[in-house]
Amino acid sequence: MDSAEPKSGSEDTGEPRPVDLKTNIPHSSRIYDYLLGGKDNFPADREAAAEITKDWVNLPTSMRANRRFMGRVTRYLAAEQGIRQFLDIGTGLPTAPNLHEVAQGVAPESRIVYVDRDPIVLAHARALLTSSPEGRTAYVDADLRDPVSILDSPQVRDTFDLEQPIALSLIAILQFVTDEQEAHTIVDRLIRPLPSGSVLALSTVTADSAPEEVNRGVAAYEARGIPAKARNKAEVESFFDGLELVAPGVALVSHWHPDDAARAVDDAQVHMYGGVAVKP
Repeated sequence: MDSAEPKSGSEDTGEPRPVDLKTNIPHSSRIYDYLLGGKDNFPADREAAAEITKDWVNLPTSMRANRRFMGRVTRYLAAEQGIRQFLDIGTGLPTAPNLHEVAQGVAPESRIVYVDRDPIVLAHARALLTSSPEGRTAYVDADLRDPVSILDSPQVRDTFDLEQPIALSLIAILQFVTDEQEAHTIVDRLIRPLPSGSVLALSTVTADSAPEEVNRGVAAYEARGIPAKARNKAEVESFFDGLELVAPGVALVSHWHPDDAARAVDDAQVHMYGGVAVKP
């Protein structure tokens, strides 16, 4: 843990550096942004989204349900579990409310480190760094597949008290890690160094609620060069082995501590399992 007095506010990402956004190639973050109604996408992303949703009709509804799940989970962890440190990997493009806005809405002193490797997310990272004065946000340009570079980054070590619980947020990212052993290794290497009382919050794609539609949609992603995988409930539950699942366990994201908006969505339109678990 850094012994220096913690800084407040937001941490800049430094001088902008030239990046190749490869705007002619569809990207999962920008497709997600487009389907949520965002503006940080390009014709290739919009064309891919139109083709994918021909097969995966309810994908936008499922994405919105997952986004609301993130908000409910963050609010629960801040309000009910007293978590004040959040490590959000696979952040994606800023979409209000962002995780730090939810957490700091409950506890202004909350600290958040965002992680993504997408150049366009880096280009918009300052929108993720609008911390409350009492708290702090930071951004790490790093790959989910390299947990050491994330946990050893100056942003993580300077922002967090590594002796206090941290919520590891892996929301809608593991479906892009199609090798099961690799996915489990990533989760294990991220959660193992965290102190007791830390939390894993995770959501990922499932075909259980609409097998034909989701499997066609996953194939459409793969046809556009974006590897993806749908997992069944047992496969998602296995990511939480050794941790203490919070009720109701692994469930469709709309069933996890639902509010009225979540209850209004039909199960067949929700294609994400989610869960939260505490490290003993």
